Amino acid sequence: MKGEQIDTIKDFLRPEVIWFLIGLVLLIMESVLPGLIIAFFGVGAWIVALVCLITDIGINTQLIIFIVSSVLSLLFLRKWLKEVFIGHSVSKQDLNEFGKLAKTNNSIIIPSNLSDIAGMIKAAASVIKDRTEVKSTME
Repeated sequence: MKGEQIDTIKDFLRPEVIWFLIGLVLLIMESVLPGLIIAFFGVGAWIVALVCLITDIGINTQLIIFIVSSVLSLLFLRKWLKEVFIGHSVSKQDLNEFGKLAKTNNSIIIPSNLSDIAGMIKAAASVIKDRTEVKSTME
């Protein structure tokens, strides 16, 4: 009985299990704390867990893989994931293009709440309805 408990404890002390649990804790922390940074370190820990599962490496190599994979994923994926989860941010080029449209006397309707799709459809339908009513009274 005691030998089985020791084997179970040894199973939980394997590096791949420890790195997996560290990654899980970091990803849970990301869901509580804002910023979209901690998750990349959780991903780095999971990458180390996968490498440890495949091959036996020392703690120094594990730490190097953790740091490099975390930082690289942070540098290359953060902006893309931020746009996916938070939405597209307005750039200076977008503002310049909008300014050019405004100078050419085009009318653009911009709803106050861009996430309200039903409201945008309702507003567009009312504009179309008003235009067809004006056309029919002119004929």
